[in-house]
Amino acid sequence: MSTKQSKIDNFDPSQPGLADANIYGLPFTAEESEIIIVPVPWEVTVSYGAGASEGPEAIFNASFQIDLLHQEFPELWKLGIYVDEAPESWSTLSEKYKGLAQPIIEALENGEDIETFPTLQSDLDKINKACKTLNEEVKAKVLYWQNKGKRVILLGGDHSTPLGYYQALAENNKEFGILHFDAHMDLRKAYEGFTYSHASIMYNAIQLPEVSKIVQVGIRDFCEQEVEVVKSSNKVIVHTDADLKTAQFEGKTWKQQCDEIINELPENVCVSFDIDALYRWYCPNTGTPVPGGLSYEQATYLLNQLAVSNKNIIGMDLVEVAPGEDDWDGNVGARLLFHMCGVFAKNNKLNVGNRINF
Repeated sequence: MSTKQSKIDNFDPSQPGLADANIYGLPFTAEESEIIIVPVPWEVTVSYGAGASEGPEAIFNASFQIDLLHQEFPELWKLGIYVDEAPESWSTLSEKYKGLAQPIIEALENGEDIETFPTLQSDLDKINKACKTLNEEVKAKVLYWQNKGKRVILLGGDHSTPLGYYQALAENNKEFGILHFDAHMDLRKAYEGFTYSHASIMYNAIQLPEVSKIVQVGIRDFCEQEVEVVKSSNKVIVHTDADLKTAQFEGKTWKQQCDEIINELPENVCVSFDIDALYRWYCPNTGTPVPGGLSYEQATYLLNQLAVSNKNIIGMDLVEVAPGEDDWDGNVGARLLFHMCGVFAKNNKLNVGNRINF
């Protein structure tokens, strides 16, 4: 009997997770796990609410309270889910460069020209260099696990963090699309001078030749520059929250809308989920909240439909979870992450068990 099978046989998923275990209280090592979570505690360029760099830890801590018998994927836990350890330097440098970024942001908000302030311009250059280095390190870590045959999910941090992840996916896939859940388009070019801003992630993503399509869902905040990017690019399809809700009010079902969204994607798909795509009551402490949004059930239904579609899920990221005074944001993040693991596994033909029907 294998070590992993022995752990499965001796583990009781109905009991609280093991306090000294990995995420969700599971007893498996990285080598025994099918899914590897790469945490990236980074939020250098945030210009409004903060806390996203603490999201991975909040999700990890909340995960021990999640019941492992998932209705949709009852045997998911047996596959093994493991959170890799982020280098200590990522958190340290995030705090350092976030401190350097704030005076730059304040100067821009006051209408100043950064180029006339040599110190601020120097700091801006340092920040852009540090973010580029982070992308390279994330890419290397993701490729390390992918080359071991693992399904890798990135857990941010702010929404700038998946760029190195997309670069890693581009190494092994000639073409892929991104199903982008978000309140924002994130199509600004070098927002506030930061090349790798959280508000620029999808602009940077479409610069990758391998990214052939981005289908955005739940959008409800954008600027003129972003609209111009959408209209000038054949890579971006936008489903605003207002358009989706209007169609529903006039009789279109959510299933019909999900089918249309999925059909717009190419064969290979990466899911990028910014938690602020949801109604704010699910994520009250996320950094840039906007009224409106998707319900948790709408989002998970779309993910479920993607899981059983003819598309091939090659990656997933979850970002912008920011903890508050209680465990709520981490709780929602941990549950959504678990569901995303199930969707990834089911789509990749791994055994997650049969749905529990009552």
